[in-house]
Amino acid sequence: MKSSFRISLCLSLLFIIPLYLLKARLADLLDQYDAGVYLIDWLSNKSAHRWASHNEDRNFQSMHYIPRHPCHYTHQTIHSWQRAIYTVNPSKATLADDDRLKTPFNKGHESMAYLTYLIDHYDHLPSTIAFIHAHRSGFLMAWHVDAPLHDNVAALRSLQLDFVQRNGYVNLRCNWNPGCSPKHRHNAHITEQIWTGIFDGTSTPPPNSTASLTSNDIRNSNPLQQNFLQFPTQIGASCCAQFAVSRGQVLRRPREDYIKIRQWVIDTDLTDAASGRAMEFLWHVIFGKDSVYCPDEQLCYCQVYGQC
Repeated sequence: MKSSFRISLCLSLLFIIPLYLLKARLADLLDQYDAGVYLIDWLSNKSAHRWASHNEDRNFQSMHYIPRHPCHYTHQTIHSWQRAIYTVNPSKATLADDDRLKTPFNKGHESMAYLTYLIDHYDHLPSTIAFIHAHRSGFLMAWHVDAPLHDNVAALRSLQLDFVQRNGYVNLRCNWNPGCSPKHRHNAHITEQIWTGIFDGTSTPPPNSTASLTSNDIRNSNPLQQNFLQFPTQIGASCCAQFAVSRGQVLRRPREDYIKIRQWVIDTDLTDAASGRAMEFLWHVIFGKDSVYCPDEQLCYCQVYGQC
């Protein structure tokens, strides 16, 4: 009898534990993909009307990133934004065409295009720049923005440009999962070696980088040492490398900083995916925010998209 009970208990645990782990994983994925909200948006057009077009009559510019295929939706649906579409895997014809934008190397995912744009256009930047992926929308692939149906067009149309100018940098994704949840802030993608390799010797550290320096340290150090970046205990930002910045924020760093960071992407032993993932969690630091930049989600929707 006891033996039968033990066998039954063991079999129950073998069934219940995987089921519990699966349920927890599914709940995390549903939160990450905003699955419930996406389903509601898909079944109803009400949310699209709430995300009204604030910017269609505004004259401003953006940078759009394209990896390997044409980004037709930007031409058809975002008329007021100027486009800078990069090809990271250029054909011989593209390489020979001086009017086509391309990167010097295909590594680091979108970071190579983003940095190349900043380097090449540093002296002629628009007032507001949005860095986005090539895909427009969709449930599984294009979940990197929080607009209805994860639609980059809706996000850019609702983007509050005045707030971008005041804040300098805004993440186009407000959802904390992944990247901002407490368990994600001990970021395994950013080691001290990676942090130092990217920021050592750059000229404009973020506000919190010299907190440990005393006035005596500063007087007795050379300029580059003054600007070293202390490796933080936590790094947090909502994923996934879609954001907007003001020209003024970009210019807080000299062009040489962006050249150095791009060279790190090229030279690092990290793979294409790993180097891109490292950059993904550091854009907010590059543009002057503290190592943990996680605005309250509802406040983010209000300030960034006017959804108050």
